[in-house]
Amino acid sequence: MNDLRPLHDCLALCRRELLSRRGPEGYWEGHLTSSALSTATAVCALSLAAHPQDREPALAGLCWLARTQNDDGGWGDTEDSPSNLATSLLALCALRLGTDAGIAAGELPSSRSPNDPPPPLDESVSRARTYISSLAGETEADLVAAIRAAYGADRTFAVPILTTCALAGLVKWSHVPPLPFELAAFPRGLYSALQLRVVSYALPALIAVGLAIDHHSPRGNRLQRHLRRTVIPTVRSKLLSLQPDNGGFLEAPPLTAFVAMSLVPVFGPEDPVVVKCLEFLRSAIREDGSWPIDSNLSVWVTTGALGALRAARASGHSDGEDAGALEAAVKWTAHRQTTQVHAFTGAAAGGFPWSHLPGAVPDADDTAGAVLALCDGEHAPAVTGGVTWLLNLQNPDGGFPTFCRGWGKLPFDQSCADITAHALRALHAAWPVPEPRVRRAISRALRYLARVQRPDGAWRPLWFGNQYAPEKANPVLGTARVLVALSRLDREGDMARRGLDYLAGVQNPDGGWGGAAQVPSTVEETALAVCALSCRPEQMSRHLQSGAEYLMARVHDGTWTQAAPIGLYFSQLWYAEALYPIVWTTEALARVAAVLGQQ
Repeated sequence: MNDLRPLHDCLALCRRELLSRRGPEGYWEGHLTSSALSTATAVCALSLAAHPQDREPALAGLCWLARTQNDDGGWGDTEDSPSNLATSLLALCALRLGTDAGIAAGELPSSRSPNDPPPPLDESVSRARTYISSLAGETEADLVAAIRAAYGADRTFAVPILTTCALAGLVKWSHVPPLPFELAAFPRGLYSALQLRVVSYALPALIAVGLAIDHHSPRGNRLQRHLRRTVIPTVRSKLLSLQPDNGGFLEAPPLTAFVAMSLVPVFGPEDPVVVKCLEFLRSAIREDGSWPIDSNLSVWVTTGALGALRAARASGHSDGEDAGALEAAVKWTAHRQTTQVHAFTGAAAGGFPWSHLPGAVPDADDTAGAVLALCDGEHAPAVTGGVTWLLNLQNPDGGFPTFCRGWGKLPFDQSCADITAHALRALHAAWPVPEPRVRRAISRALRYLARVQRPDGAWRPLWFGNQYAPEKANPVLGTARVLVALSRLDREGDMARRGLDYLAGVQNPDGGWGGAAQVPSTVEETALAVCALSCRPEQMSRHLQSGAEYLMARVHDGTWTQAAPIGLYFSQLWYAEALYPIVWTTEALARVAAVLGQQ
């Protein structure tokens, strides 16, 4: 790249766009895509509660579902996702429950009228049934078997889906597997030993859905039923204690809706937990009648934006606006640190959640991002607290899980490569010359990464995927994140070489990367791959230059801000975040500019 002016111009444009996305309080909130699954579950909950004030939002949600139905009759997790059985089934439940409540017969309020009116809702029902039958068969037993097969031993999502189907009259309650809600009455320290078939974040669903199943279809002998009845007051109190002030469990409309719709038939719509759930759902609806998968990822995207702006500053591209933005965002991030044991997960003080809103909980990825964001500032106590929190979370296998150390064996509670790599970066940044405990933690994490590296040199991430890659994994993203961590620790051995070879080998002819070999390129995956290769410019100059040229071409044609659904939310739900391509492209071009400026 002989003439660097086009690169500098692109980087300047990216910086301006990133800075323009800040909110008035100096942080980035981002924008998560609307979700058919969130919208369907919210409509189900509002329809079952049957408050007159909820007719308008429920009807708006039904119309949004009708407008966004795919040509095959199903729905995907996002508007850019292929149809899948779970989301399509929940959308059908929403249409059924809305019809039963008389909502589907109403007129769309003028305040939410779309440009194009939706097709008749009965037509949507017919098309949805055809699609679902093509995947799961014609009988109720086939449908139940298909859902249970899709999720295996993990009941975190399968049982709430079947519960919703039972509430909508699509399956019998006897076909819904029970959830042992009574186990929630045990002390938190025993949860790992109990080996629950739900993950740590799903306690509200375990309680509420379990109560609904037991109410409609009691299981076990007389003594077992009696014992379950005796703990109902205890688990109801536990559920109320887990609910944040704004009512939204984990800031997630689907989880909150599952809780509400399960409790309404058992305790009524005026139950205290249900009342707060419905308040949250009412506040979360968007102008077009949809609901997002979560409220926002404000902490996550803000720490990412800080990293991108610092990379731009290091490459010589910054001004007074950058300095002010950095200072405000760093201060805001420092105040997001938890200061007491978290009521939801029991996590110690010192971690950081993904959002500033009360339903978010501390996790390893966001804590690592916050530590990296605060290392350059005057926030030593916050950094020390974050590092201590991470060290206490490390699993016996040397890797880092998302929320809880040693909870169970289900995916979201296991160690994973992408979070482990992020934690490594944070530990090293906080203590470049580590004290003994940090040094041991780093060594154990490196051994973990060596063990889980695939034979082809790649690492698979947990929280990201690609809808078109084999097994819907995203080894390009996972490998890029690990390589950046290895570079920060100055590890250039065989592990890093194999990872670099993998990235070089799966680059597309257009210069970009998809989630894996022969998967269409995206801005997000290309930007992360470019960041990783920029750590080894002497070895990867050809691949680095073509990757940068791909990004610059997307900036020039204006398509670089089109977010791809590569994010994985709880229970493997897809999402896209509007800030991902903007943050990651800014950082990637800044790192390329820094490399070329040194040559």
